[in-house]
Amino acid sequence: MPVYKDNKTNTWRAVFRYTDWTGEKKQTQKRGFITQKAAKAWEKEEMLKLQGACTMTFDSFVELYFESLSGKLKLNTINTKRHIFETKILPYFADKKINEIKATDVINWQNTLIKAKDENGKPFSQTYLKTIHNQMSAILNFAVKYYGLKENVARKAGAMGKKESDREMLIWTKDEYMRFAEVKMDEPMHYYAFELLYWCGIREGELLALTPSDFDFKKRTLRINKSYQRINGCDIITEPKTPKSNRIIKMPSFLCDEMQDYIGMLYGAEKDTRLFPISKTALYRAMKTGCEKAGVKKIRIHDLRHSHVSLLIDLGFSAVEIADRMGHESVDMTHHYAHMFPSRQDEMANKLENERGEFENVG
Repeated sequence: MPVYKDNKTNTWRAVFRYTDWTGEKKQTQKRGFITQKAAKAWEKEEMLKLQGACTMTFDSFVELYFESLSGKLKLNTINTKRHIFETKILPYFADKKINEIKATDVINWQNTLIKAKDENGKPFSQTYLKTIHNQMSAILNFAVKYYGLKENVARKAGAMGKKESDREMLIWTKDEYMRFAEVKMDEPMHYYAFELLYWCGIREGELLALTPSDFDFKKRTLRINKSYQRINGCDIITEPKTPKSNRIIKMPSFLCDEMQDYIGMLYGAEKDTRLFPISKTALYRAMKTGCEKAGVKKIRIHDLRHSHVSLLIDLGFSAVEIADRMGHESVDMTHHYAHMFPSRQDEMANKLENERGEFENVG
């Protein structure tokens, strides 16, 4: 396929014509190449992408990968993945051909990231390193499954970092939360936001998407069916994190009274008005200043969700019951919070002893 010289700009233009999967003839082109060789290289790369060959560059394959994700994932999830690829993966692998990336290349890349520092001069967290590695492994799995790549060399190289559940889980006791809440009482919006986060265990995005129509004060219920995100400077309301996250939460009476008071303060609030028209960043700042003022240990906002689970466990509720309230699968609840549940091994052994004893008595 042809490449052309633009004598006015002294650059080259490549034109690539092809037939798509519907049989329709199409054309794409790119301008501004400094040399004819560069223009022809782009043309060849487009052909490899069309053929789905693993001899294409990693950079080109990333484009195909994200095309496949369009419509399957939320926009904020795709943006997060893109940021990781653009800043942590592509700088190392962009020009390498997919089938030429070796396990040793991945190991060297891992070592570079482990030694790297963030904008504050601190090493990347173990959780973030794990997330980065998972993204690399995911795209190579995609290449193995759909494009005939022989093996996933990221898996062969081994994992990097640790998942969140491997690190210490920070929680507040009820007393710590009450001390924090007390210093927030003169900031109504923040106070009521934290009340919902602690006493209902909802996620930040779920909180920030709430409207008056989500509350049924006669039934003392709160409906969770959406989530708030700030994407590219725009407020976006999406579906909750998972299908299981769609749920109805029963609220204690005192919280119903508080939320009725709060909604009553909002002049002109409609049924679909966001009750907390603030950003996650603003919530983080409110959390930080509240911790300092109350003299309690600093935890993440998401740790309020962990704190709610801890409180429910202390009150004697089972993993299945708590999972239903939190929008978790019960198996996830058991995995993440198993260490918090009181051990009943002695009780189990004693009951098994009694069962055997009854059998022997019958004999």
